[in-house]
Amino acid sequence: MSSTPLVTFSDLDALGPIRLLYVAAGDERPDGLTCVPIEDWIERAKQSRSGFDDVAFWTGELEALGVGPDAMSVVLDDGRMTEAARVWFILQYFGLPVAVLNGGLTALTSVPAQAAPATGPLHVEPGTGRVGLRSRDGLKEGLSDVQVFDARTAAEFRGEDLKGNARGGHLPGAANLSHDRLLDGMHLRPAEEIGQLLDAAGLDRSKPLVAHCNAGGRAALAALAAVTAGRDNVEVYYLSFADWAADESCPIYKP
Repeated sequence: MSSTPLVTFSDLDALGPIRLLYVAAGDERPDGLTCVPIEDWIERAKQSRSGFDDVAFWTGELEALGVGPDAMSVVLDDGRMTEAARVWFILQYFGLPVAVLNGGLTALTSVPAQAAPATGPLHVEPGTGRVGLRSRDGLKEGLSDVQVFDARTAAEFRGEDLKGNARGGHLPGAANLSHDRLLDGMHLRPAEEIGQLLDAAGLDRSKPLVAHCNAGGRAALAALAAVTAGRDNVEVYYLSFADWAADESCPIYKP
């Protein structure tokens, strides 16, 4: 079973057993795809210190989707790529095989045969995925030892667009590369191009990379891009800047 985090439609046959998960932007429910209750997941993640402390809840949610270690979950969205990346990050964090379909729903020219939904109790292993999870406290304590990848817009990075936060600016030492620069339309750019963008943004290869945005989705896409480009030791601060800005003890730099 492939361990690649990003696949194309032509790759699907080579993945072995798969299950297709769709992250809906609205009320659409495409035939043949299992829909992820993403709004519920987003709200639930905000209720814990790291986003995923309640293992029993997340295990139940994943069981309800019918996913498991016996088949690769292939996640797609409407082409934004951020929401597919968000679900990819969550599943891989809990140790499940998962990939993202590059290009989203428009890239799915037909619905291939899929594995039946998994049955029985699901055993998850939090923190065993390729991309790790960083909490606010963990990032604050280790800020000087990591390279922060801020995937927000330049206006957010400069503190001009607060996105509803009480404070604006960026984490000390962060490098900014807006998530939309990682995309070519609805597709994540090729690995070589992503690598060049990461280097040009000053994202230090010698340090662990911790991606964040404002609320998790763009951070997950940044992590997906970094892994696709061959970066190792990648983590996501899933609760991101909204969580950081709410804690007055967390330092923020505003030019």
